Amino acid sequence: MTPSADTILFNAALLTMDPARPRATALAIEGGKIVALGEDAEVLALRGPSTQLIDAKGRTVMPGLNESHIHLFVGAVELSQLSLFEQSGFETIKRLIRAYAAENPGLPIVLCGSADYTILGGGRSLDRHVLDDILPDRPLALMSPDHHTVWANTAALGKAGLLHGRKLAPGNEVVMGDDGLATGELQEAEAFGPIYELTASGGRDKLGMVSGLDPATPPSPEERAADKEVLERGLRHLASFGITSFQNMDGNRYTLELLAELEREGRLLCRGRVPARYVSGSVGDALNRAEEMRDAFATPMLSSGAVKFFIDGVLDSYTAVMSAPYEGRPDWSGEPRFEPEFFKSVCAQADARGLQIAVHSIGDRATQIVLDAFAAARARNGARDSRHRIEHLEVVREEDFARLRDLGVIASMQPPHPPGQCGLPFEPTITRIGRANWPRAYAWRRMRDEGIPLILSSDWPVSSVDPWASIHAAMTRQPWHECLPDNRQTLDEALMAYTTTAAYAEFAEGQKGMLREGYLADVVLLDRDLSETAANDMAGVRALLTICDGRITHEDAAL
Repeated sequence: MTPSADTILFNAALLTMDPARPRATALAIEGGKIVALGEDAEVLALRGPSTQLIDAKGRTVMPGLNESHIHLFVGAVELSQLSLFEQSGFETIKRLIRAYAAENPGLPIVLCGSADYTILGGGRSLDRHVLDDILPDRPLALMSPDHHTVWANTAALGKAGLLHGRKLAPGNEVVMGDDGLATGELQEAEAFGPIYELTASGGRDKLGMVSGLDPATPPSPEERAADKEVLERGLRHLASFGITSFQNMDGNRYTLELLAELEREGRLLCRGRVPARYVSGSVGDALNRAEEMRDAFATPMLSSGAVKFFIDGVLDSYTAVMSAPYEGRPDWSGEPRFEPEFFKSVCAQADARGLQIAVHSIGDRATQIVLDAFAAARARNGARDSRHRIEHLEVVREEDFARLRDLGVIASMQPPHPPGQCGLPFEPTITRIGRANWPRAYAWRRMRDEGIPLILSSDWPVSSVDPWASIHAAMTRQPWHECLPDNRQTLDEALMAYTTTAAYAEFAEGQKGMLREGYLADVVLLDRDLSETAANDMAGVRALLTICDGRITHEDAAL
């Protein structure tokens, strides 16, 4: 007797991402796997009395999208916060913040996101006095779009114990004023971690970013339930865009435990990979945690096996580590989070344990330090299929493109991030980069030309998690000066970076990233045929149906 499929999608423009069979019109799913692809008649022969039939009406069906760099817990929390994205001017933000504060009188701190470094205009900078004028009697803090700077008012600084400053690790700073008090600008996670602790969650959502440790006080059953609700809201958000896998870029065991509970309850709507995080302290203890996480969480839906580091900060706040001093600051080129020799040792130890390493690196000197550490790990441990990653790679030295290729490093880059993309201003970023570095900034085309594996992502909540906004940005990017190379990606290149290469980045290319018989049933039905969609229209693409592990995780009312 011919077995029947659970689900069949037919009358589709299948975009399989499989070079052996790039096109088809129908696919069948059974038991969480793709069991058949082909023409309608042959696949429909697998239908049975309980088979769900879905007529794609000629629209694109493709592999579910793999978001390879996000911060799920943080992003899910921020879905309910006030965003100041593309807002500008003191009076505008005062009106918005006061209205939000009035609508949320119970918030222990009013925290707003996506406040651009130039949000006030006219060369004026945010500080505690500006924020005091907006909300003098309640703690208030604004987060920059890149999540590397927070500005807090006096009430928030006082409550967090930061008003009189604090000694921090390299690369983090409570900026102090001439009056001996904090100005309100807090650079990097260790500086603004105490601000997060003032939130209703006590900063549990940020621990995977700030420290990589679990909550010091075990959360109550009610707090765990609330945190799971937040994560599930974030997962629903991902599924609504056709995302079936995510690779988190912060993490701790607590986050994995919550996601594992959601999996057991049937509420884990996307496959997830969550790393350990090392900030400071015992390297051995941190790597032990990473190994324990890898061994304890290893299902087709949820895994670990990586460790995440930050080597520098970001350009706009002068915390990216550059080879040459910043313009206007002749004595400053940024400070690395770790001494280079120490970082070599850490990476060698992580590599020896078989862990994948992912490093946030934006400045060109920072990437040189990371590549030196990767090379030292290989020299000590021998070459292996490590697939170590560098996140962002916003500025790269000329000689380091070949080193990226030769060391087998995966370039993890974000199309919404270059200046001028997705509503971002050109300044101050292009000045921070330095004119001599412009041709080697956000160098997606150069990465491809050198044969470096390239994955694309959003870095949500730094940017919208919408992959079609990211793909649109990748396909339509314009240089900010005529001397710069064309970095636009083709549709196939952008889709590969969100499917096949993204799967490769998590050692899963034999299971997902393509529509192929025997692969996991992670599928998205779009609202149009991509082959007939112009690059300028890609931002309007929507997911009508998302299937993860053979289960519908999102269904648009228009289907």
